[in-house]
Amino acid sequence: DTAKCADGCTACVDACVSENNIPNHGRPTTDPVWIRKVKLRDKQTGKLTNMPMLCLHCEFPPCVDVCPTGASFRRADGIVLVDRHICIGCRYCMMACPYKARSFIHEDLKDQKPWAPRGKGTVESCTLCVHRVDHGGTPACVEACSAENHNALIFGDLYDENSQISQQLRKHGGKEIRGDLGLNTGVRYRGI
Repeated sequence: DTAKCADGCTACVDACVSENNIPNHGRPTTDPVWIRKVKLRDKQTGKLTNMPMLCLHCEFPPCVDVCPTGASFRRADGIVLVDRHICIGCRYCMMACPYKARSFIHEDLKDQKPWAPRGKGTVESCTLCVHRVDHGGTPACVEACSAENHNALIFGDLYDENSQISQQLRKHGGKEIRGDLGLNTGVRYRGI
């Protein structure tokens, strides 16, 4: 809910960085980013909208379609991942993603988390914290947003009509970014 996404708040980004040990070397064009805050200003009205941008976990992910090794794949539950063991670093998936949600790892990595293995020369993106989700939890960004009492992020099963996310979408609706592409994204936005 972009109306609840606070200007200047980076709790979701900070939580993701901490949870997955994503380094910041001060190079915005090459540092890995799994989630980022975007500010949009309506040219006609001047209205400012803040929103988190991450991998949108498409039902028909272009990144999967172009991957020559099958390293990019979509799980049965809809989460799109990269298998770093078979990723050859060709970056085709980065070029195919219309949301710029993928990053290439240029450096050797230190102090990796056991649940978020990462490797130099591979591509990566938001995993929706599968290590948490697989054990009944929620992504770190959602938890952090809730802890700040913003509650802009909701996570759940879109196919479970009783889930909070399904109820909210039925009540308030939600939009896909670039819905014209027909990717059926798993991430929806309210207020854009």
